[in-house]
Amino acid sequence: MIDGTPLLKMFARRRQAALDREDATAAQEQQLRKLLARAARTKFGRDHSFSEIGSVADFQARVKLWRYEDMWSEYWLPSFPKLVNCTWPGTMPYFALSSGTTSGTTKYIPCSDDMNSANARAARDVLVHHIRNRPNTRILGGKNFMLGGSTDLTELTEGIFAGDLSGIVAARLPAWARGFIYPPQELALIADWEKKIKAISRGVLKEDIRNIAGTPSWLLIFFERLFALDPNREPLLHAYFPNLELITHGGVNFAPYRPQFEALLKGSHAETREVYAASEGFIAAADRGPGEGMRLVADNQLFFEFIPLEELDSKNPTRHWVKTIELGVDYAIAVTSCAGLFAYILGDTVKFVDRTPPRLLVTGRTSYYLSSFGEHLTGEDIEVAVGAATAAIGAQVTDYSVGSIFPDSENSRGRHLYIVEFSTPPPDEAQSKRFLTTIDAILSDRNDDYRAHRSGGFGLDPPQLNAVPRGTFAAWMKSRGQLGGQHKVPRIIANQALFDSLRKFPPR
Repeated sequence: MIDGTPLLKMFARRRQAALDREDATAAQEQQLRKLLARAARTKFGRDHSFSEIGSVADFQARVKLWRYEDMWSEYWLPSFPKLVNCTWPGTMPYFALSSGTTSGTTKYIPCSDDMNSANARAARDVLVHHIRNRPNTRILGGKNFMLGGSTDLTELTEGIFAGDLSGIVAARLPAWARGFIYPPQELALIADWEKKIKAISRGVLKEDIRNIAGTPSWLLIFFERLFALDPNREPLLHAYFPNLELITHGGVNFAPYRPQFEALLKGSHAETREVYAASEGFIAAADRGPGEGMRLVADNQLFFEFIPLEELDSKNPTRHWVKTIELGVDYAIAVTSCAGLFAYILGDTVKFVDRTPPRLLVTGRTSYYLSSFGEHLTGEDIEVAVGAATAAIGAQVTDYSVGSIFPDSENSRGRHLYIVEFSTPPPDEAQSKRFLTTIDAILSDRNDDYRAHRSGGFGLDPPQLNAVPRGTFAAWMKSRGQLGGQHKVPRIIANQALFDSLRKFPPR
């Protein structure tokens, strides 16, 4: 195949120079002005007098923070699926399906042609960052393997389609680019994830793969299936993909998976690079090393606001933007986009590690907040504690969830239950005890409320561990119709019915 890397490098030199010069505050002001001008004659724009807005402060005064449920019921549902000049000019051609991680409720996120173009530009930035780190790259000398959901789209009405974001991307992929992508369309269309994995794992053995992209947990399952096809080969990625340069990952905190990927990449020259790409837009991408934060995409038809997490449910929360952000603060993120989302709360929480340029870490979900008994644990608290506990016993985790067990007639206090699927042999009794004491100690050190509830067993009993067999989480997700692709295992499950379904899985 033709090596497209030289052309990519020419583009990357120009883009790198532009990024080096970028003023994120000026870029974000410009994006907001452009978005408001484009949407001024839509129903939403008229309702909020976009033509009279002259500054960020004006915008924040006129446009409240919106959640999906409110925007859906007030603006999208009345004419769904044919949204014409509703919140974005023209007819909305696509809807990206996004299942609620904790509730399982399917969301229909508008996805305009402008948004698709913006996503493509942001994806190119990921390669630009890779080229800066690897000047001798030949990343487009082979194929890019994307482990996404089914690319099959459902036609809701004439000319309007819904499906996984990966399907929308595939539908718009130009003919010249198809030769750089694996799997081919006939395999990508397979809706049954298990059948799809079987088909693409056999086919990928014949391909020169340079980049692998996907959610870490599903990638690990794919690699396991791939290695099983050829047990005579060493179960390392370089044995299957000798020219692999890059693993692009996102969707979940990478820390619990890092040891497994480092082991799989032994002997390889590939690097890992994190991205923050949501159904609502491509937010950020790592431009430096792992764990050093992802650079906010400030110039790409998205405007971002950041609300201190503790103020999110207050009547008049503070709404920061890149000009006023502070380092080390947990923010809920809101986006105004070229798909007709305005001051829309994504549901993710972030923390900035740099201001110039803005770099952030994703710390969890606004719904990933465990406080059944007043302990106020954030998603980041849980992630850090589980990562430390896993390292303490020399284990590796495929997936996990945590929820609450409430007091009953036999127990006067509640507790947290960690349901963990280990990729290494399950811990013995002594290791399990150490796993839990480490979690307890880390959370007590990080969180005053948790420490107070655990002090002397007051209000909260010690955490418990349920180590489940390999494949449990995949089977549970399949039972919910959420196997593979962009579906993510919920880390903190506040919905008691959902947590009970996992506790009692598989049904007896």
